Amino acid sequence: MKKITKFLIHNYTFVIVFILLIVVPVVSSAAGANSSSGLVPCTNNCGFKDLMTLVNNVINFILYGMVIPIAAIMFAYAGFELVTSGGSTEKRGLAKKVFTNVVIGLIIAVASTIIVKLILSTLGFDASWILF
Repeated sequence: MKKITKFLIHNYTFVIVFILLIVVPVVSSAAGANSSSGLVPCTNNCGFKDLMTLVNNVINFILYGMVIPIAAIMFAYAGFELVTSGGSTEKRGLAKKVFTNVVIGLIIAVASTIIVKLILSTLGFDASWILF
């Protein structure tokens, strides 16, 4: 039984890694058809402003495209664990710990985003990107 489980986990890991290698570059849209789409803001003669736009685009993609959906999934998982705990203090404690860790992670992600954007504005990048 262990060999079958190990084989299935190994094969699923391969499939997941393969899908990520194929899907992530397509989803990230690193270079668009025109210079205003995608993460990379220019095609040639890139300057300092284009570099700052790239940093801003990457930060926004990480925060809005990755952190918030993962936090929502973790909140749903913790809620499911809390609802299905059935009076078990161990499962209820796990759910509360997950809730707390997700909130702390969101606070850290938003704080780091604000700090990076503050540094960008200090370096002279246009402040039209304000988060809130």
